[in-house]
Amino acid sequence: MTQQTINAIGLTKADYRGAPSTLCAGCGHDSVASQIITAAFELSLQPHTVIRMSGIGCSSKSAAYFLGRSHGFNSLHGRMPSVTTGAHLANHTLRPLAVSGDGDTASIGLGQFIHLLRRNVPIVYIVENNGVYGLTKGQFSATADEGQELKHAGVNHLPPIDVCAEAILAGCGFVARSFAGDAKQVRELIKAAFNFHGAAVIDVISPCVTFNNHDRSTKSYTYGKTHESPLHDISFIPHYEEVTVDYEPGEVRDVQLHDGPVIRLRKLSHDHDPSNRMAALQLLEQARASGEFVTGLIYLNEQRPTLAETLSIGPTPIAALPEDRLRPTREAFAAVMADLMGER
Repeated sequence: MTQQTINAIGLTKADYRGAPSTLCAGCGHDSVASQIITAAFELSLQPHTVIRMSGIGCSSKSAAYFLGRSHGFNSLHGRMPSVTTGAHLANHTLRPLAVSGDGDTASIGLGQFIHLLRRNVPIVYIVENNGVYGLTKGQFSATADEGQELKHAGVNHLPPIDVCAEAILAGCGFVARSFAGDAKQVRELIKAAFNFHGAAVIDVISPCVTFNNHDRSTKSYTYGKTHESPLHDISFIPHYEEVTVDYEPGEVRDVQLHDGPVIRLRKLSHDHDPSNRMAALQLLEQARASGEFVTGLIYLNEQRPTLAETLSIGPTPIAALPEDRLRPTREAFAAVMADLMGER
């Protein structure tokens, strides 16, 4: 086996695959799954250190199609963030990788999504966003375009929820948007998200080829290819690779992440500073108003502690603590109850 076919920990790309896909041929979700596999291989992730989390929907089915050697949990519709929070508190040495959809996240699960982010659970949260409920015959989701018309669903008269804007307002420190048809950008954003110290959200416009791939839909391949306006060309440099310097002033920005890796941003169509929260929100609003589809790293802030750090959970995971550390003695329990009853 040649060096080119194995990574730094001796695994092949095939070792990061999962079950064969049962989604519709050409589904954008399969493209995202393929980039997750490539990113994990290139990062030399140990599969057993990742927990795959999902809810219900076409997107949540796709979690079975990658990282077959990792832990996995398919939860209830919209309830994946709560299960992930519990898993993180039980064992904060594992890194959750969540794949959700616009229905699972922005409709039934919106409240859970917001609280996951405000608690800063360190998760790579990928939203495969197609604007419809593809698993139940193409009804509009909460991210569907206002005025959009579908053959069986009629006309949507409600304004869409912007997943990225909601994530920024909730305090998420890594917020990005991409397009399933832009494989390199999706892959580099996933690699950067895995090395971010906190919650990382990537909203991937992922066309539903069965119910929502007509030219007027902003979630279609045609619209994405025609209207995509990348903020920058993104490269991720792991901490064990040399960081080279590009001397063209004003063209390149290196952003160093926790523990050494670097995100390299090469300016393209926008002069956007991802560390400016208000500028990120303004960018999203301007793009919405003009019908522009901006992609890339929209917001970055590494200053917030994670949930486990906020709660001062020690280095040993709760799941690994011995029983005598987890189960209080009768005397200790009685003292707690007495305190709660105001008897002390």
